[in-house]
Amino acid sequence: MEDEVNGVLTEPKRLALCQLIEQHRNEKGPLIQVLHGAQDLLGYLPVEVERQIADGLGLPLSTVHGVVTFYNFFRTQARGEHVISVCLGTACHVKGAERVIDVLCEELGVGVDETTEDGRFTVQGVRCIGACGLAPVMMIDDEVYGKLDRKRIKEILTTYR
Repeated sequence: MEDEVNGVLTEPKRLALCQLIEQHRNEKGPLIQVLHGAQDLLGYLPVEVERQIADGLGLPLSTVHGVVTFYNFFRTQARGEHVISVCLGTACHVKGAERVIDVLCEELGVGVDETTEDGRFTVQGVRCIGACGLAPVMMIDDEVYGKLDRKRIKEILTTYR
């Protein structure tokens, strides 16, 4: 399937987005459903998509963008093949979550909420993973890794590269 190229929707995806908008156009308050559908289709919501949704639903772009940026389940940036979530909860914070983030960002050459140039990894901070006894903790996709230090982080990343 074609991917988005240079920030412009490919024709098949643009048509699918048009169908999605049309499908929900006559519903009361369709914006959230359309945004979820668009993100499922594309993986995230770039401004071109926000603009097409705004035009299709007869809404101001500012309204659509306001909803996208208000709710944390919507993304405006593409995510990597593997999403690395570092726990920032109390136990992990006390046990060195910031060092975990620093090592990941250094190793991958990105900042928090950024994706590597090759599209393999995205690093993000999350409130709590629920594995406090293993602090500091990170998840890569759905796999939990705990008791992290620089050496262990490097070893884990090697298995994903």
